[in-house]
Amino acid sequence: MKILIVEDEKELASSITSYLSQEKYICECVNNFAFASEKIDLYNYDCLIVDIILPDGNGLDIIKNLKKTKADTGIIIISARNSLSDKITGLDIGADDYLTKPFHLSELNSRLKSIIRRRSFAGNNEINFEKIKILPDFNQVFVDNTELVLTKKEYDLIMYLIINKNRVVTKESIAEHLWGDNIDMVDSYDFLYNHIKNLRKKIIDAGGDNYIETVYKMGYRLSNNN
Repeated sequence: MKILIVEDEKELASSITSYLSQEKYICECVNNFAFASEKIDLYNYDCLIVDIILPDGNGLDIIKNLKKTKADTGIIIISARNSLSDKITGLDIGADDYLTKPFHLSELNSRLKSIIRRRSFAGNNEINFEKIKILPDFNQVFVDNTELVLTKKEYDLIMYLIINKNRVVTKESIAEHLWGDNIDMVDSYDFLYNHIKNLRKKIIDAGGDNYIETVYKMGYRLSNNN
């Protein structure tokens, strides 16, 4: 899952990024309104964590602008202001949750998981596709009741494919989701092919079928029609 953190307090931003990265999220961080606006124009995110008070603007305006074009993106507001009017305004314009500083990082993680489950998996704690079972709260993937040992990228890949099951996703969109900004430095998709190949093999070795279909000149699709 790909997260954008918009927070100008350097220490807090670093703590959130470090904690969520350990929880297997792909995290990008910006510290002002201008950089955040540029990011959401260029890239897609599963969720934004947004401070209201920024040095060059208001986080509520970021939410308004985001919801015009990417309504499915989850949003958590974090703010030192425990104002009822701020909370109501934020929720009314499309935020999913509001956390008042200071907060425990474990609580932020719990609320983040809840939003992603609700938006991507209809609130389910368990995701099933054919013989594949995923427990997102524990970052576990099973095939035919055998747990797969996956790298972080392989886990992110199977999650992205299952969110988009039965739809073709391009190599570019997968690479952007897995690598974020760093994809700009890559001049070949061989690394993506290797992750697809390894994930396919692990699924098949555990008793599953070849669910990951290669769509010529387009990308890949998680399908039960192979």
